[in-house]
Amino acid sequence: MDFDVAIIGGGSAGYASATTAQALGARVAIIDAGPLGGLCILKGCMPTKAILRSSDIMALMRRTEEFGLHAVAPRAHLSAINDRKNKLIKEFADYRIEQLKDPRFTLIQERAKFISPHEIRIGDKTLKAKSFIIATGSVIADYPVPGLKETGFITSDDVLEMREAPESIIVLGAGAVAVELAQFLLRIGVKVTLLQRSPHILSKGDEDLAQPVEHQFRQEGMNLFTDTKILRAKKEQEGSAVYFQHEGEEKRVCAQVILQALGRRPNSDGLDLESAGVETQQGRINVDAKMKTNQPHIFAVGDVNGIHEVVHIAILQGEVAGYNAVHPENEREVDDRLKSSVVFTAPAVASVGLSEKECQAENIAYLVASYPFDDHGKSMCLGETHGHVKLLCDPVSGEVLGGHIVGPEAGELIHELITLMHFRGSVKDLAAIPHYHPTLAEILTYPAEELLEQLR
Repeated sequence: MDFDVAIIGGGSAGYASATTAQALGARVAIIDAGPLGGLCILKGCMPTKAILRSSDIMALMRRTEEFGLHAVAPRAHLSAINDRKNKLIKEFADYRIEQLKDPRFTLIQERAKFISPHEIRIGDKTLKAKSFIIATGSVIADYPVPGLKETGFITSDDVLEMREAPESIIVLGAGAVAVELAQFLLRIGVKVTLLQRSPHILSKGDEDLAQPVEHQFRQEGMNLFTDTKILRAKKEQEGSAVYFQHEGEEKRVCAQVILQALGRRPNSDGLDLESAGVETQQGRINVDAKMKTNQPHIFAVGDVNGIHEVVHIAILQGEVAGYNAVHPENEREVDDRLKSSVVFTAPAVASVGLSEKECQAENIAYLVASYPFDDHGKSMCLGETHGHVKLLCDPVSGEVLGGHIVGPEAGELIHELITLMHFRGSVKDLAAIPHYHPTLAEILTYPAEELLEQLR
């Protein structure tokens, strides 16, 4: 029970840490009480995208007449949707479990807690390591809405296990998980009311990216309220009621079920970080760009540090921490210049780099231009005209500082901008790159050309 690197958590960030450290010659232990697989595979990215595919197809089936096809009346079977999802997730999880059980590592399926900065307790045994990497992910946060616990609610985890869809649902929250599941339920026939505290959904991003999604939600029949204050929940004869303040008035909505999707929190419960002397802030483990905590031999990666809760960033952080744990004399840092995100609604929302909000908050000078999908040939042919693309560039050099897409295939299109920014490309470069016609991707050249004119 003596290792070079001990990693607590075997999800995406933990496994990336383990493979990196082991490849550099370290003796590596992975401690994970299970279920093995990690949040992305078991409860996050993969299962949600699997079920969203079903609702996307259903939404297209409802539009058959628009494309000159014989209309059909689609019906959703949530049990079958989740059966398909479960089959896929088992395949993904089995592969990850096989990787974790590779003899290159020592896998210990127990809970771990620190008993000193250099030791953890696992069952009745003590494990020592030169370095520790905490990669325990996140869990659903418990927000104190008066009466909600007594009224009863479900979470995103429950939606992924449902066999029958409710007739109606109230969704609390409007982050990525909330809006994806709200539209999924809406499209399979559930009456959905969504309540958001901020002035617009997806409040971490720019408002103009949220507006086309809000418009689509309302067009599809969602009852959407933004800029609200949730007052209380109550079990009533008609069902579960939520009272909230909106535009100066107290309002009430009632549904069969409440979905609490107000967010997640770092999963550090039971680690006894105080015994390790590891500092936290509002539950998040504080780390620097090297992924080091205030204890130089203890690292924290992925959702547990709360920096940017997406899988590819967690993997990058894990790789950096795994390297630094083995090579403290030549440490690397995580560069968040290319931080990106995708929300898989319809229209989808994708971003890379700086937003206008961030530029304004940090007094970063920028130029901005956008172009709408409803004036773009390929998107008009597809019948997918909600949204736009937006570019931010340096006002002197023209280097692209940020790119944002709300519209069809945004999650795929954003990678052209990620690639461009990886090589520190400019709007001149983007305008000069040949784009096939007609494609969705060529829309990116239009704001680039507009910005190029402003630079001249």
